[in-house]
Amino acid sequence: MNKIVLYAQDVEKTVDFYKRHFGFYELKEDDDKAVSLIGLDGGASLMVRQAGKGQQAGQSTVRLVFDVEDVGAFCAKCASEGLRFGALQQADGYVFANAKDPCKNSLSVSGRAFRACQNLRPA
Repeated sequence: MNKIVLYAQDVEKTVDFYKRHFGFYELKEDDDKAVSLIGLDGGASLMVRQAGKGQQAGQSTVRLVFDVEDVGAFCAKCASEGLRFGALQQADGYVFANAKDPCKNSLSVSGRAFRACQNLRPA
């Protein structure tokens, strides 16, 4: 997977949100109707496009998940910048938290990628 398309009622606000909180940088041609957001870690890019008039906020069934080593510290930093995550949730050996972007799309930060992977060692 290389790209995820997000349809936003407010493209500028959504682009700013992902740049500020998740470190994406913006790539946009003058005549382009979409804004590409490229991650510094080489992961999938986001393409933010204007939502159609009939599309309701948060209508998507996709949840974006960002790998974060220290979920609690990341959520505290974001809270100081105006992004509030829900309560930290304990899962199978890791912690995660949920939030919404400006267009009510679901997102999570998760420590799953950083948990001890003892079961993945070759036999």
